[in-house]
Amino acid sequence: MMLTSARPAPNQLWQTAPALTATAALVTLALIPLSTAMALDTRLLQGDPVWLKPVKFHIAIAIYLITLAFFARFIPIATRESRRFRAFIAVVCTSALLELLWVGGAASAGTASHFNVANPVMAIAYGLAGLFAVLLTSGSLGIGVAVWRNRDSGLAPAQHLAISIGLVLTFLLTVIVAGTLSSGSGHFIGTSTRNLPVFGWSRDAGDLRVAHFFATHALQAVPLAGLTGSRTIVIAAAAAYTALVLATFAQALAGLPFLPGPG
Repeated sequence: MMLTSARPAPNQLWQTAPALTATAALVTLALIPLSTAMALDTRLLQGDPVWLKPVKFHIAIAIYLITLAFFARFIPIATRESRRFRAFIAVVCTSALLELLWVGGAASAGTASHFNVANPVMAIAYGLAGLFAVLLTSGSLGIGVAVWRNRDSGLAPAQHLAISIGLVLTFLLTVIVAGTLSSGSGHFIGTSTRNLPVFGWSRDAGDLRVAHFFATHALQAVPLAGLTGSRTIVIAAAAAYTALVLATFAQALAGLPFLPGPG
């Protein structure tokens, strides 16, 4: 089946990737009470509504999981149904839920989840959350490798290459950027006083979240190049996207904003 004509119905996602689809659905449904909490709870944390970060995390992780569910259909049935693969997916889904519980729990307590090492309990929780994040991101690596090995996916060569590269790049680039991000004391490099609406990226300081955003979305962006039908274009697009992530990463480390200007 060609990707250009593949529009899987929800029931197909349930059949090919039930755990990923169910977790994505659960994460999405949880946005209802979270949005209600944000509307009713007027507390602020570092200038933002206290429930804003959990809402953003739920949206991002739901999109990530359903994207993995879509691409899992290009893995052989025998592989998808193997005990090892199902255990791997169970770890990925569990890590997603634990990550969200940690972010939501910190929000309910009115405290920061990330970079919070104010006491031993939070320091341990932050370390465990980092482990959950790596395990969650490894989902793209595992599925990317499985798709790459499947020579009978029914995909055109360019599409097969684009999906495989996009999934693997997501893991590699995210680990590089997120590893640096988590080892510091915050996502700003310099003093930030103005932010970009919606995204919250700094407009007068370096912000590592920019590179992190692009890195985690390689699994959606790079596969689009496969629609051209050209393996050369896929390789060029993957290289260009990698350069974009590394450029915004270096820009942030230098203390320069991605989009300078008034907030």
